[in-house]
Amino acid sequence: MSTEKEIIVRDSQPRGAGKSPPFHMRISPELKAQFENEAQKDGVSLGNWLKELGRAELKQRGIEPKG
Repeated sequence: MSTEKEIIVRDSQPRGAGKSPPFHMRISPELKAQFENEAQKDGVSLGNWLKELGRAELKQRGIEPKG
């Protein structure tokens, strides 16, 4: 039996035309706690922290992030 839990990362932007759908992912509670701790240190939500990491990785790979 898996101990992984699903988290939902929500953007605080109001919903409307052109907004992205929610993105769901499964991670272990321990990894989620580590992510949340680092996001808190940076003073941002977990969702925004993950988006910034993704954008930084795209830039490192020479890809300009969209959105």
